[in-house]
Order: sequence, then C-alpha cells, then structure tokens
Amino acid sequence: MDSSQDSLFEQAMSRYQSGVHASELIKDFEIITDSSPNHSAGWTCLAWLQLLCNHNQDALKSARIAVKLNAQDPQSRINLTLALLATGSKGVREHIEFVKRAMLIVPELEKELKLSIEDGLHRNPDWSGLKKIQLWLGL
Repeated sequence: MDSSQDSLFEQAMSRYQSGVHASELIKDFEIITDSSPNHSAGWTCLAWLQLLCNHNQDALKSARIAVKLNAQDPQSRINLTLALLATGSKGVREHIEFVKRAMLIVPELEKELKLSIEDGLHRNPDWSGLKKIQLWLGL
C-alpha cells in the first residue's frame, strides 16, 4: 500500500472516530480495498461498517477476506462471527474460541475489544449479535 492509501485509510478512520455515520464511509473503504486488496485492516473496517449498515452478505464476504489475510486479528474474527450470526451461517464457535484464547495470551486485547464492542453498541444499541459476543467473551 502506498502513502496515498495510508492517508485515505487514516482520513477515513478519523472520520469514523469523529462520529460520521457508517454508511458515509463504506465507499472510502471500498476504494481502499479495491486499490489495496491485501490491506487486512481495510477489509476489517469495511466489514464492520457493512455490519453497522445491515449489509450482512457483503460483510460476510469482507470479513472472510480480512480473516484470510490476517487470521491472527481478533477484531476480524469478531466481525466474521457477527456476519455469520447475521446470515445464519455456521462456524461461530471456532472464531469465538480463537478470540478467547487470544485474550488470554495478550491481555491488552480485552480493553481494545471492549472499546470496539462499546462503540458498536453506541452506534447500534439493538445489535443482538454484538450483545451475544459481548456476553460470550465476558466483556
């Protein structure tokens, strides 16, 4: 990824963190992932935004790509779990167990994932799949 892609990613993340609605950011992350198809963080963010906008089939595709690119990233695993739940697909347990193990190995992940879940529930208070994951992970 070149510096212009880094800059676009940073700008899009900044806009998200400032409260811009997810639907306004999907296009930015589609551009990022189209131009840098191996940008795992871009795919992870795109899946999250798609989930927030109830684009569940698109989110399932994006989350699968993110996990394929970086199988060690707990957030991409959570996104894939959310997409699996939203689409009624199988495979949820495997990803939850991975995240639980990762949190044991790297305790700092708990804080990061807790903040992510809080952000998701702030943006979508009725997100039942995210509430399940929060419960399963004890966050």
